[in-house]
Amino acid sequence: MINYYRYLPVSKEDENWGLCVLNAGCTRVEASGLYPVKSHPAHHYFNWNAGRVLNEYQIIYITKGKGVFESDSCTQTEIKAGTIIILFPGERHRYKPNTETGWDEYWIGVKGDIIDNLAQKHFFKPDNPCLYIGFNEKTFDIFNCIIEKTKQEAPGYQPLISGAALHLLGSFHSIIKQNAVESEDKEVIINKARLLFRSNIAEDFSPEIAAEQLQVGYSWFRKVFKTHTGLSPGQYYIQLKIERAKSLLNDPGIPIKQISCDLRFDSYFYFSKLFKKRTGLTPSDYRKRALGAS
Repeated sequence: MINYYRYLPVSKEDENWGLCVLNAGCTRVEASGLYPVKSHPAHHYFNWNAGRVLNEYQIIYITKGKGVFESDSCTQTEIKAGTIIILFPGERHRYKPNTETGWDEYWIGVKGDIIDNLAQKHFFKPDNPCLYIGFNEKTFDIFNCIIEKTKQEAPGYQPLISGAALHLLGSFHSIIKQNAVESEDKEVIINKARLLFRSNIAEDFSPEIAAEQLQVGYSWFRKVFKTHTGLSPGQYYIQLKIERAKSLLNDPGIPIKQISCDLRFDSYFYFSKLFKKRTGLTPSDYRKRALGAS
């Protein structure tokens, strides 16, 4: 990356378009590097202690490294690579990269009725200015396209880059909405899977059958389930069986071999071995201890 920024002249005609780009740039801040760069104009420069208030919106994309952000409406928030930060006019804010990692940032400053309307309709909110989208090539390309056009300042470039800025806003808003829906869908599937495992604890059931009934691929299901619960579907199902076995072992009237059979373990030996591995006690020792305690 080559550090670059430009503050752009804006005509009345540009303002009447409804959205105009005021500045654009990209900066690589090395670990322990000075931030922000002092060569920016005084009205955009700030220090961490005082913070800054702008009369424009800025959209900043952190593509590498990490840091922190804070504003009037947002408590101090950890920023990681893949995060979009939106700065709002009249909102005091401050942000900086981590001194151990530095960061790469791409940004544009904009103003106009279009983005005012989006903010008023709560598409973008001051209390939620840090939006994680991951590394998205399309978003990255739009930033680069805007930056390249500002270097040339060819006739009519303002409507062109303001259109790209609106495309940028729509692009990452769409990514966030899609991620939210996918996350919601995953949560629904995981909850349905948990219910299937519990309701089939004494049946000939398996994680593969669960995935089939949920109409999802098993590899995907296993990965998502483990991400959400910390356990693979198989481990989760076994853990449910062990917990049920513990409960049944508290009843001396139920033979241990029957518990093994009722919970569909392959054999009494397998059940005993697995139970001891999970609890540190054999089923018979667990029963003795449980009944002795009562």
